[in-house]
Amino acid sequence: MTRLGCYIINPSLFIKVATVDSVELLQLNLAIEPDLQNFVSFLMASVRRLKGNAFRAALAILELNQCLRAAGACRGQPFPVSIQLQGHNLRVHWGSVNFAVAQLVAVDKTAIEQLLEELRKSTESLDPEILIQRHEAMVCHLQETRERTERELAELQVKLLSRQAELQVSIHKAETDPLTELLNRRAFDEKLDVAFRHTMRQRASPLSLLLLDLDHFKSINDQFGHQYGDSYLIKMAKILRGVIREDVDCAFRFGGDEFAVMIYSDHHTACDKAKQVILQMDGKVSIGISTVGPQTHDEVSLEAFIHQADSALYEAKHRGRGRAVVRSCNGDTLECGSICLAKVSCV
Repeated sequence: MTRLGCYIINPSLFIKVATVDSVELLQLNLAIEPDLQNFVSFLMASVRRLKGNAFRAALAILELNQCLRAAGACRGQPFPVSIQLQGHNLRVHWGSVNFAVAQLVAVDKTAIEQLLEELRKSTESLDPEILIQRHEAMVCHLQETRERTERELAELQVKLLSRQAELQVSIHKAETDPLTELLNRRAFDEKLDVAFRHTMRQRASPLSLLLLDLDHFKSINDQFGHQYGDSYLIKMAKILRGVIREDVDCAFRFGGDEFAVMIYSDHHTACDKAKQVILQMDGKVSIGISTVGPQTHDEVSLEAFIHQADSALYEAKHRGRGRAVVRSCNGDTLECGSICLAKVSCV
């Protein structure tokens, strides 16, 4: 192949052309209008040189012009096309399109060689202004493409951020108790599982679980009504938020009068949090606490961790309610010191 600007001539055609079934005569990039005009001139010269029907070819080229423009020619971007001789047919090829221009009665080797010489001379004598115009058009096209791409990316970024915000709202609603705005049971199952596995794997810091149950809530609800009962639950939620680090720890409402708190601290801190809750709720809440940490046995499971807290909660109720009980997942007895006014004890 010999490349002349954006035009390509195939010199191998001068050798044994008559034995080749399909031959590419010329290849061009139709970036701007003058490229298309030159291409049409080359195509009509090829029809005449190969003794095709010029009238029929002209009609075909009119349709070809429309097809090329519709496909993207003359828009300031590379648009490669080629003139091909396929048997006795002269065709124009681009992409997956193979457009018939003229049917030839016979293919003469000498005529093809003369045609190639004409095309070679024509491409060599191209006006430099056309090359400059083509370059400017392609630079302009690239600039427009870049600006359009940047706008589209910016729009996609805005849509993505909007979708992310919508997703966060949906997740928050799915994980939030509508009355107290604490996390719900679904969030409890997910977050406690992650926190427990992290604590047992890293062995860097302890994790405590507090299960809380409002004492005699049914009686309070029946005596004062559901509206008062809802306010009572909301009060409990506010107290729980006040005693934890909301950016680190988590408070949950399972439903009814059942709550839970997950804190990244040992049982001493958990006991202190429990005392604060019991005092602020006027001694009308029972709490069960379990803790895992660096010294916890490997065989302790999440189910056992929750069971220990639940068992401690049952023990707190059995001992007279209004108190907190701590159970160790190692089976050890935990000493919290003397029983305070909030009646916090350890077993």
